[in-house]
Amino acid sequence: MVRHFLKDDDVTPLEQSQILTLALELKAAPYSRQPFAGPQTVALIFDKTSTRTRVSFAVGVADLGGVPLIIDSATSQMGAKESIADTARVLERQVAAIVWRTYAHSGLEEMAAFSKVPVVNSLSDDYHPCQILADLLTIQERFGKLAGLKLTYVGDSNNNMANSYLLGCVTAGMEVALAGPAKYAPSQEILDRANLLGASTGGSASFTTSAMDAVSAADVIATDTWISMGQEAEKEQRIAEFAGYTVDAALLSLAKPTAIVLHCLPAYRGYEISAEVIDGPQSVVWDEAENRLHAQKALLVWLAEQSKA
Repeated sequence: MVRHFLKDDDVTPLEQSQILTLALELKAAPYSRQPFAGPQTVALIFDKTSTRTRVSFAVGVADLGGVPLIIDSATSQMGAKESIADTARVLERQVAAIVWRTYAHSGLEEMAAFSKVPVVNSLSDDYHPCQILADLLTIQERFGKLAGLKLTYVGDSNNNMANSYLLGCVTAGMEVALAGPAKYAPSQEILDRANLLGASTGGSASFTTSAMDAVSAADVIATDTWISMGQEAEKEQRIAEFAGYTVDAALLSLAKPTAIVLHCLPAYRGYEISAEVIDGPQSVVWDEAENRLHAQKALLVWLAEQSKA
């Protein structure tokens, strides 16, 4: 049966652990697995602009023995003259996997429903699961474990990163505390899904409007831009609404002394994070950015193997 990765809880806790273990192996031996030798082609579709996602997937596919085929949806037929379902039927006969960075999550679900090759969500409006795999890899490298650690996410708690932190980190057995303005609280449905997962993994999920309370005793602090793609017209309003939610030295001091700081990038110093913190000794954002490559390679290998089983 073909396996897809559209959201963080599409894999079980054991499967997530297997992917992260494989990522560590591939980081140590980058060319040791060649599932796309031939070479086979992997379609990388971009509806949104990208730096880290484009580079890490293109390099990763090449490392795995394949050819990355980058498709700019603006210059293709997809979604305009041709349906997503028909696109899936065309691509599945020519590529080994489909990776799509898009807007509506429903498009990914439709692509997966009609594809006989793995479909990977490299970002949608609802989830960013590949980023969370990279973050978990980074945390595991630093602490040697995931279960039992506390991750605090500060900022827009109703966006794709917040959703994925809730689901992905609770799957790993972590305590996830979100903090942001009440207007930007996570959906109750996502919180409930995360806490249901936590009942079996030992993880938990919560939301508060107090960044100071959420950060207390945190092992990991994460944040994201306050103004995501498509929200540029709301910039001034959002800056005002998120006042007090900057991850700065004062907020970081409330976490454990050994705490690390994550940011999926791009970062806007002086807004969601201060320059002192992102460029400081507790920041691991550059390791985190590199780990997109290793985590995504492991995911592609794992999906290829599972889909042949």
